[in-house]
Amino acid sequence: MAESESGQDKTEEPTEKRRREAREKGQLPRSRELNTLAVLMAGAGALLAYGAHLAEVLMGVMRGSFELSRETAMNSESMLRLLGAAARAAAEGLWPILLVLLFAAIVGPIALGGWLFSGQALAPKFSRMNPLEGIKRMFSSKSVLELFKALIKFVVVLAVAVLVLRSDKEALLALLHQPLHTAIVESVKVVGWSAFWMACSLLLIAGVDVPYQLWDNRQKLLMTKQEVRDEYKDSEGKPEVKAKVRRLQREMAQRRMMQAVPEADVVITNPTHFAVALKYDAKAGGAPRLLAKGNDFLALKIREVAQEHKVTVLESPALARAVYYSTELDQEIPAGLYLAVAQVLAYVYQLKQFRAGKGKRPGPMPEVPIPPDLRRDE
Repeated sequence: MAESESGQDKTEEPTEKRRREAREKGQLPRSRELNTLAVLMAGAGALLAYGAHLAEVLMGVMRGSFELSRETAMNSESMLRLLGAAARAAAEGLWPILLVLLFAAIVGPIALGGWLFSGQALAPKFSRMNPLEGIKRMFSSKSVLELFKALIKFVVVLAVAVLVLRSDKEALLALLHQPLHTAIVESVKVVGWSAFWMACSLLLIAGVDVPYQLWDNRQKLLMTKQEVRDEYKDSEGKPEVKAKVRRLQREMAQRRMMQAVPEADVVITNPTHFAVALKYDAKAGGAPRLLAKGNDFLALKIREVAQEHKVTVLESPALARAVYYSTELDQEIPAGLYLAVAQVLAYVYQLKQFRAGKGKRPGPMPEVPIPPDLRRDE
């Protein structure tokens, strides 16, 4: 079981953030054996597919290089021209094989771990220049493992090479009795098949190395329980910071709410524990909206602001509690309270008419009806 520097066991799966940071640093599972296998298999396959054509091209270059007239051989300008022609002919024969090798060299590394370009991985690390650290890496368990893998690879490839050469012994000896042109083409095929079977010997090594690299990369990314908790705090915010942010948000919301109280048509109170401020905009239509609400100290502040700005304050305990618990800020009251609030607004209108000298003084505000499902008793 992996352990951290603090001695704690790494038992937790890596988080998405840990995986993302590791990828940004270039820490992905990579297998050099898989890369080598891909390049060798591609090279052997390309040699089998295009080897005969390459042999023909190279033989043509050889013939053209040795079949020179005296005038051509003595002319320095023609030498440069013939060299360019030979280079173009060789490139024509080699480009299919080189293109296949280039493709394998690109696909092989990204077959395990995917494509990645990391600037952090390319950045120079001065710690790697420390001779002591270099000696530690030379004698580390990972270096010993790599040496062991190299020895196994050498033995396996050597054994397969010996078997391939023994099996091709008669074909190689037969080349001595064939014409030069045929022998060269056949030798390319023999080399291609020999390279292919020796590349196949790396399948066993790559088949072991790939799962190991996946396991080793996972072990490096494992986290302790404390690391998971610390990361959660960093990503979600420390509790004290989150509490402070919530407190500031509440204070800002309360300030905005208090600024809206002077616009209310009426403030309904409990009378001491709850206070709600309502506004009805006849031009906009719809139902009355809740501009502010609060209990205890906040309810007292709402009443003070309302009285300061001459907003009508009425006592209706049941309605105040019903609106407080059923309606969110800046939302319309529920349909069940339409009748009750309409009666309150009508009473407020009568009070305003009386204060303006346009009507009689209304009597006490009657008890308004509250639906049972919206009634909240203390």
